[in-house]
Amino acid sequence: MGHIDFGIAVEETNQQFEKTGMKLMQQTVSKPLTVSGKGLLTGIEVDIVIEPAGANEGIVFERVDLDPPVQIEAVVDHVISDRSRRTAIGIGDTSVETIEHLMSALSGLGIDNALIRVDGPEIPSGDGSALPFVEGLVRAGTIEQGEPRTILKIEEPIYVQDGEAMIAAFPSDTQGLQIVYDLDYGDASDRIARQTQSWNSTNGSYLDEVAPARTFSLQEEAAALQANGMCTHLSPKDVLVIGEAGPIDNSYRFDNEPVRHKILDIIGDLYLAGSQIQGRIVASKSGHALNRQLCKAILEQNRKNKRIKVMQEGCAMDVRDIQRIMPHRYPMLLVDRVIEMDGDKRALGIKNVTINEPFFEGHYPGTPIMPGVLIVEAMAQLGGLLMSRKLEHTGKIAILLSLDQVKLRHPVTPGDQLLLEAVAVRAGTRTAALKCKAYVGSKIAAEAAVKFMMVDAEQE
Repeated sequence: MGHIDFGIAVEETNQQFEKTGMKLMQQTVSKPLTVSGKGLLTGIEVDIVIEPAGANEGIVFERVDLDPPVQIEAVVDHVISDRSRRTAIGIGDTSVETIEHLMSALSGLGIDNALIRVDGPEIPSGDGSALPFVEGLVRAGTIEQGEPRTILKIEEPIYVQDGEAMIAAFPSDTQGLQIVYDLDYGDASDRIARQTQSWNSTNGSYLDEVAPARTFSLQEEAAALQANGMCTHLSPKDVLVIGEAGPIDNSYRFDNEPVRHKILDIIGDLYLAGSQIQGRIVASKSGHALNRQLCKAILEQNRKNKRIKVMQEGCAMDVRDIQRIMPHRYPMLLVDRVIEMDGDKRALGIKNVTINEPFFEGHYPGTPIMPGVLIVEAMAQLGGLLMSRKLEHTGKIAILLSLDQVKLRHPVTPGDQLLLEAVAVRAGTRTAALKCKAYVGSKIAAEAAVKFMMVDAEQE
């Protein structure tokens, strides 16, 4: 793709982009833009179109070369774990490869929502930096969307390690994302000197300091990739390949370009959390796999803290409200209260498990354990309550139709408090499908995919 005068672009867009970490409202691109090129690993020619998306829709990739097209939300739950040297997302047999540089550009420029239409299996690589995407995004500009931006705050330290590689997240009172990376190539330090770099989204320039940094490899690493059929379309002039005397047929854009690219990758991988992050990240020798592990850990910490908060504060439906809807009565009424209802999309409920429960008298009385079928029943009851909120289900009750993907992961014993979660997957007039989970503290006790049939209440 053609190269623009990037200095002018930065100057013209300073006010718009430089302090994206300070912005409180969601943003999307103001108009569609196209980026074309070959995939880094596959060499397949591909076009992508980055289009505006609605508030709260997040970053979504769509494989438009398939019939029908397949959409994949760019979240860590959709990451394909067996990919090396890159980040890929997928659903079923459909994947989009090497998304990390584009995700980094979107995060670095503060773009919360975008639909990315892709006509091939891999995102174009350009020169291996974020510039191919940043240049187009700068030209297109962004618009605010009138909805507040979700910020994931690191509340407690998180540490992830694999051998000598590590990445950690720490709380920070300062807005935005702060990253410190220590790059140490060990035996290859004569070719890539030890480098340390920091970057702060609130007062650092993503455009100047991070986006131009290219992916890199040692000469022997590049040879191994090409021997395995990857990157065969590339020469050292196209990317950053480092030999005994430094870059081969190329030159550094920064004295410490490799460590800056590592920061670029972290920004992209962590954006798979689906939101901007407030905290301080410290990493050494971390790569894509470890970055994504940290992303998952940050999300789990956030979900745990949310569950604790709603358990302490909320009550959307007490037992008397529940009994007005549910035909069940003690001892088969297994939801004590509903603490949160998000329309007909999601519900959180509580079941307090006491030693007085009648099933403890006969179910492993020496070591009392709540029967798994009753945990599943409790989740299903919460799902029925959620479906009762749908307008077309007024006057109907939910009858259990089927259970799939049932997993019992953690024992539930007297004194535990079960936090139940039901999320609607599909809700029609006559049937409904939900994903349900039960937690004890931060641990998943059980989960299941539940289907209901809605029948008139008087038929019960």
